[in-house]
Amino acid sequence: MSREKKPKVAADRQQLPYRPCAGQMVINRAGLVWVGCRVDGTSVSKGLAPAWQMPQGGIDKDEDPRDAAVRELFEETGMRSLTFLAEHPQWITYDLPPALIGTVWGGKYRGQRQRWFAFRFDGDDSEITIEPHAGHDAEFSAWRWVEAQQLIDLVVPFKRDLYRAVLAEFEPLARPLAA
Repeated sequence: MSREKKPKVAADRQQLPYRPCAGQMVINRAGLVWVGCRVDGTSVSKGLAPAWQMPQGGIDKDEDPRDAAVRELFEETGMRSLTFLAEHPQWITYDLPPALIGTVWGGKYRGQRQRWFAFRFDGDDSEITIEPHAGHDAEFSAWRWVEAQQLIDLVVPFKRDLYRAVLAEFEPLARPLAA
């Protein structure tokens, strides 16, 4: 009797690389942080809370991480009126939960290795649109501005440690501008 081989996804997890990615904490003049509700999240259909997150996206081969952050922000939100505030001094990683290994990013990555950047949004909210830009699919179905401390409760559990590291560096920047 022959045995079917089970996929070695779990065993191969440690051998998979991290996907290079740029994350963006965008802060408005009121000191609030931009978050979007992921289009591809299945949490709502399973009766769970929506999956909210700050913008993030892949870094192309030979692309500068900060350039990738600006490009991804435009592709995902339409934002162009930005002032660079800071760069996180370290790359931060997170691992996907076992159920997502092998399904996300074509099964090529175990999670992401992210470089985070903080930007001030200097435009009017009417500039923000989550419709697809530059030939890319929409990432978000909704968006809103939130207090920085709300981020931990809004993000999926497997990204919470990453968000804590981002907040440790950037939360002091999330303050209203003086009038």
